[in-house]
Amino acid sequence: MRLLIALTLSLTGSFAPSLPALAQTGGLSGPSSVEADLTPGDGLTDPQFRSTFPRNIAPGWFAWKEGLAEKEFKFNIDYLALGQSSGSDIGEGKAGGGIARFYGGWQATELGSLTFKIEHRHAYGAVAPQFLGLDGGALAITGTAFNDNGTMLTNLFWTQRGANGNWTLQVGQIDVTDFVDVYGLVSPYTGFQNLAFNTNPTINAPNPGLGIAGGVKLGSNFYAVASVADANADPTQPDFKVFDHGNLFKSLEIGYTSGFDRIYFDNVHLTLWHADAADDGSRAEDYGAAFSAAWFIDNQWMPFVRAGWSKGTAALYDRSFSTGIGYYGRNTDLAGLGLNWAQSRGVPGTQFTTELFYRFSISPGLQITPSLQYIHNPLTSTQDGFALLGIRARVVF
Repeated sequence: MRLLIALTLSLTGSFAPSLPALAQTGGLSGPSSVEADLTPGDGLTDPQFRSTFPRNIAPGWFAWKEGLAEKEFKFNIDYLALGQSSGSDIGEGKAGGGIARFYGGWQATELGSLTFKIEHRHAYGAVAPQFLGLDGGALAITGTAFNDNGTMLTNLFWTQRGANGNWTLQVGQIDVTDFVDVYGLVSPYTGFQNLAFNTNPTINAPNPGLGIAGGVKLGSNFYAVASVADANADPTQPDFKVFDHGNLFKSLEIGYTSGFDRIYFDNVHLTLWHADAADDGSRAEDYGAAFSAAWFIDNQWMPFVRAGWSKGTAALYDRSFSTGIGYYGRNTDLAGLGLNWAQSRGVPGTQFTTELFYRFSISPGLQITPSLQYIHNPLTSTQDGFALLGIRARVVF
């Protein structure tokens, strides 16, 4: 199934995304998924890199990897680092953290494959970047995914596809943020860093855990995606307790795309979700809806509009509206500008967030991304607002 493949684009033009080889494997995978991360250069064409780092320091390693890929086993080892500095009047004022990841996939049969991802998330100091906004008095996740959770089993699932390419099924340790309410700029590893512009902050998405997800084509332009996953999942201690407590996260998405080879660049969808209350009382029942529209113009510009509503008992916000634009430049560079308006039940006021970033692709295996965030009227402090400067680096082996 060519539905739900990260960055699976078949375009023309000097800097247009192209259909990566992994698109042939199918799957429920967004821009932050294993399939997307295994695609060199995020699937963009016509790179003119002058640097080949880190390939130039370990050519034998990459040749060995290419040999395994010819035998249908593909993997990467990468490291991401994020440093942020806050202008808030309170809190630590700075944060740093890293993520070491080992991920890949094995195309075991023509229609079936195994996907895995193991990672270690850690902070360099007292505060991890994910929490710097909260530490500074804003109701904001300013460094999505860069926490201090330690070793995690993020993915270990089987994908099965229909022979006619019309459906895909995944079963195992899944991360619903790989496919729930995603668009082309959703990845915190290669795109925006603030949760306001990643998976919708009104969705109480669970941590990676046991689940099942499926996608199906509904004609030539429409599709549906559904999932059921462990609402209490803890990827640092994966287990099968979902069968004991039955606390589940459920989602259903109906979407439209100009073509299934452009699903994350030309996409309009509505997502409905529901999360059961935790039996131990730590989490109340929550549910909501999210809307997203993004369209690729001239194969370079991607304006987007995203909104969400939730009951508001567990998600970060109960009302959120985001808009912005992305620009794909030379050598797979990427720029993004996002604006967000949000409210949270029980907290008076409205918070506004702006993020601007530019991802420099130094080589196919090295990216540097400076960013600037500004949070106006932070909901959990009396400040007028404060800025955060950040720089993210990613190296792929």
